[in-house]
Amino acid sequence: MSKGHAVTQAAVRETHCATVFFTGDRAYKVKKPVNLGFLDFTTPQARRDACHREVRLNRRIAPDVYLGVAEVRDPAGVPCEWIVVMRRMPAERSLTRLLADGVDVHDELRQVARQIAAFHAEADRGPLIDQVALIEGLRERWTANLSELVPFRDGPLDADVLAEITDLVDRYLAGRRPLLEARAHAGAACDGHGDLIADDIFCLPDGPRVLDCLEFDDRLRWVDALDDTAFLAMDLERLGRPDLGAWFLDCYAEFSGADRCATLAHHYIAYRAVVRSKVACLRHAQGVAGQDDQARQLAALALRHLRTAEPRLVLVGGRPGTGKSTVAGRLADELGAVLVQSDRVRKEMAGITPEAGAAAAWEEGIYGVASTERTYREMVRRAELLLGRGETVVLDASWRTAAHREMARVVATGTSSRIVELVCQAPDDVADARIRTRATTAHASDATPEIAALVARKFDPWPEADAVDTGSPAH
Repeated sequence: MSKGHAVTQAAVRETHCATVFFTGDRAYKVKKPVNLGFLDFTTPQARRDACHREVRLNRRIAPDVYLGVAEVRDPAGVPCEWIVVMRRMPAERSLTRLLADGVDVHDELRQVARQIAAFHAEADRGPLIDQVALIEGLRERWTANLSELVPFRDGPLDADVLAEITDLVDRYLAGRRPLLEARAHAGAACDGHGDLIADDIFCLPDGPRVLDCLEFDDRLRWVDALDDTAFLAMDLERLGRPDLGAWFLDCYAEFSGADRCATLAHHYIAYRAVVRSKVACLRHAQGVAGQDDQARQLAALALRHLRTAEPRLVLVGGRPGTGKSTVAGRLADELGAVLVQSDRVRKEMAGITPEAGAAAAWEEGIYGVASTERTYREMVRRAELLLGRGETVVLDASWRTAAHREMARVVATGTSSRIVELVCQAPDDVADARIRTRATTAHASDATPEIAALVARKFDPWPEADAVDTGSPAH
C-alpha cells in the first residue's frame, strides 16, 4: 500500500477460490489455499504463480486495472503470501448492479461486444489451442465438469436432470465433428477470457473494463470464441435477461464477422451454465446460503439450451396441394432451419430455373424414376452435411415411398440428430383448388390434380408421421 493511502469504504468479497478486500481506491485479492479439483492453490508457490499469471493475463484487456503483485513477508523477511493489487472499480457500475437497478444497458453491452471482438482478434492462436476446441477437447471439458458434479447429483442437483444433460451432450458431440473441425480450421479458437460474467464487467464513462479472466488452467481459457462469449450470454439469462444475452451475441457477431451456428451457441451456453452450476455446488458445500437454488436454476438453464441445441431433421410430406411447402417454410422460419425443397433440387439438377415449367406425364421427364431417386439422394446428402455442421434441416417433398423416408432416417441416426416426420393432409377438393390456383403463377411445382391423385393412390403407409391438417383457410 502506498504511503498516505486513505483506507475508506472497506469491504470484503468472497469467491470459491479467493478473498478480495476493498479499501479506498484499491482492491486486494488473496488466493485461498484450496484444492477444488480443477484448481489447486494449496501451496504458496501455486498461489504466487497464480497471482502473477492473473496480472499478466488480465492486462491484455484491462491494463489500467491490474497494478501488480504485492508480497507479504514473514518476520524473517521471507515472502509467504502474494496479493493481486488492482484499481478498485465502482460497484454501482458493475453490469450486474446496472441490471438490478433497471438501467438500459444495450449501449454498454454493445461496447463490451466490440471490446471482446477486438480482444479475440489479437488473442494468441495455434495448433495447441485448436486441439482444445476440437471435439475431443470439448468432450474432455464436458466430462471433467460432469464428473465433478457427481457428488451433488442427489443434492442440490437432481440426478435425472444430470442424466439428461449428459445424454444430450453426448448426442450433440457425436454428430458435430465436421462443425468443430471447420471452426478450428477457420481460426475460431483462441486464448480467450474464460470466465466472462456480469459481476466482473464494469461500465465506465470511458468504456467498459472486463476483469478476472481465468488464470489457473490455460486449457480452460483456450476456447472457441463463441464459447467465450456464450458465458456472458448465459450469465445475462441467469440474471433474467435472455434478450440481452441474444443482443450481446448479435453485437459480437457484427463486430467479429465470425460465423455463428445457432445450435452451437446454445450448446456453449449450456456448457457455461453447467460450469457455474458446479461453482454454486462448491459454494453450497462451503456453507454459502442460497447456492443450492442457484445450482438447480443453472442446471435447468443448461438443460433448456441443450434441448434447443439438438439438431433436427424434419420431413414434411404429403400429396401435392396439401400445403406441405407452406408448412415446411413456416417451420424453417420458426426453427431457424435450412429449408431444402425437392421441386427446387430436382430442377437445379436438371439445369433449369425453379419456376420454369417442366410438366410431364406420371414418372416421365424430370419426374422419371431415376430422376426422382437422384433428387431424394441429393436432398439427404445436403441434409447430412448441414446436420454435421449443427444446422436443423427441413426437407420438403412428397415422401411418397417408405424407402426414401428410411434413407432420411439413416442420415438422422448417423448424425445423432432427432428426426421429426410430418404428413400434411387436406380434402381432395381443397388440394386440387390450390393446385389450379398456383398454376396461374410462377411456382416450382408442376403437379396437376391428376398427378396429385396418382401420388395419393401410390402413397406408402406412413405410420411414423404426425398428421398436419391443412384443410382450414388458415393454412
